[in-house]
Amino acid sequence: MNLYQLAHLNVAAMREPLDSPGMAEFVANLDRINALADQAPGFVWRLKDDEAGSASAATRPFGDRVLVNVSVWQDVESLRRYAFETAHAEIWRRRREWFDRMTEASLVLWYVPNGHCPTEWEAADRLAHLRANGATAYAFTFRQAFPPPAL
Repeated sequence: MNLYQLAHLNVAAMREPLDSPGMAEFVANLDRINALADQAPGFVWRLKDDEAGSASAATRPFGDRVLVNVSVWQDVESLRRYAFETAHAEIWRRRREWFDRMTEASLVLWYVPNGHCPTEWEAADRLAHLRANGATAYAFTFRQAFPPPAL
């Protein structure tokens, strides 16, 4: 039995405020894409704002223009399938319509003990570590994934 699950953070710098007409189509798809994640095989948990039902209005450790998405999955493959083999991929391919290109890493993966729900601040620390040190077992990417810690 695996004692760890995969945590994930991705950040995106909005071109316009979330309530602007330029972000309307992205916002209109949030509930659908979040529901798809919630029902995806291997999905465990995602950070939600109690009021909005998504992380879009949650605390933003990277500033007001940067959306934060934190989630937990059973493993790397479960997240990979959701991200790149579902309707999420369609929205992801269109990201340049709504978000600026980031010059630093915008996604980080790491392992958490089963049942742990990371905060956006914990996730921000992992992203900072990845940006400073490259991929390690502490903070990594899809391209340079690591196995869960040994038992």
